[in-house]
Amino acid sequence: MLKDEDMAVADGGSYDYGLFVIGAGSGGVRGSRTSASFGAKVAICELPFHPISSDWQGGHGGTCVIRGCVPKKILVYGTSFPGEFEDSKNFGWDINGDINFNWKKLLENKTQEIVRLNRVYQRILGNSGVTMIEGAGCLVDSHTVEVAKPDGSKQRYTAKHILIATGSRAQRVNIPGKELAITSDEALSLEELPKHAIILGGGYIAVEFASIWKGMGAEVYLFYRKELPLRGFDDEMRAVVASNLQGRGIRLHPGTNLSDLSKTSDGIKVVTDKGEELIADVVLFATGRTPNSQRLNLEAVGVDVDQIGAIKVDEYSCTSVPNIWAVGYVTNRINLTPVALMEATCFSKTVFGGQPTKPDYRDVPCAVFSIPPLSVVGLSEQQALEEAKSDVLVYTSSFNPMKNSISKRQEKTIMKLVVDSETDRVLGASMCGPDAPEINPGWNSPVCC
Repeated sequence: MLKDEDMAVADGGSYDYGLFVIGAGSGGVRGSRTSASFGAKVAICELPFHPISSDWQGGHGGTCVIRGCVPKKILVYGTSFPGEFEDSKNFGWDINGDINFNWKKLLENKTQEIVRLNRVYQRILGNSGVTMIEGAGCLVDSHTVEVAKPDGSKQRYTAKHILIATGSRAQRVNIPGKELAITSDEALSLEELPKHAIILGGGYIAVEFASIWKGMGAEVYLFYRKELPLRGFDDEMRAVVASNLQGRGIRLHPGTNLSDLSKTSDGIKVVTDKGEELIADVVLFATGRTPNSQRLNLEAVGVDVDQIGAIKVDEYSCTSVPNIWAVGYVTNRINLTPVALMEATCFSKTVFGGQPTKPDYRDVPCAVFSIPPLSVVGLSEQQALEEAKSDVLVYTSSFNPMKNSISKRQEKTIMKLVVDSETDRVLGASMCGPDAPEINPGWNSPVCC
């Protein structure tokens, strides 16, 4: 934590910049432009654009915009139409003839949109007076960043403060044949829509891709270790989501892991830890993400990381080196884009605005874009029972949406409130049903800058 007299240092002094940012995802862009608005001289480095990330490919906007929230939601929108076509029959619509789906057209339009947003982020930075440098950054010492540029050259820059906002990377499970599987990066850019897909994982990415591919006509098998998907969410809502997935025709395999993948003439042969054998066109590992910190030379500079490589920070996002800071997924706090934005704003206020500000992690909303979607804010029932100092009241409402009463779709909406009995304060709210993220605001605008 900086001393008060150091809080509002804006210019670089004897350095090239007052602030150098490594990573132009949502957190890096927000930290750059808000720091510049306080008068700081700011530079940011980012890898060349590509829809699929690698050690040498990235793009302005980061995971959320290029290979996360935005392209995923575009596919979710595309997935919603088959159900609408089916539901329309009881509303008087007679759709004659075949309805054809063009996966390549959707993919092309998705890519055009993320290319556009990549340019939007560059324009935002330029309009804020931030210097953009293309290449991979790493630390040389506590005030120096070396950028390896696409042409192979390297350039060093000095800065009074350094902000690390390099995000995270999808990880693969270490089993034989793991190279045959894909991650969410590749899943958003598949040239062909799979006919038979196997997904390993029970988190929101696994659930969302299961919904997307099933909605587009694929046979989908979802394997996960626990009895229910979405560990960490309210248990009752997890059961509702699992029931909805099954109702949509997704084949659930709880308490089951994959043990081996191999290539055959028919596709990818998948063997589970229970001895089952299946054949798939695509196997998706949706088993979590790891902080993208390996190439930053952190240890040599004295920046502490934990056992998975997440950068350790204090309550103001300062690392173990007083002038080096970190925000977003690379710190593995709450891994949501709006949280990274909040952390970056607080960093700028603290370091360049003279307003020491701690991020507030209470009541952070989130959404899972299953079909239908789930949204939550605050505590689950289980968390409330553990944390509340008085009795907890639970109110649950289950009903058939009016639209379903005509379409005859057998899918109920569930709403739940967890309330402190003494104060009547709402501790948590959950909803699973159509438009849940808009009714119970669990997701920020897709353009998170």
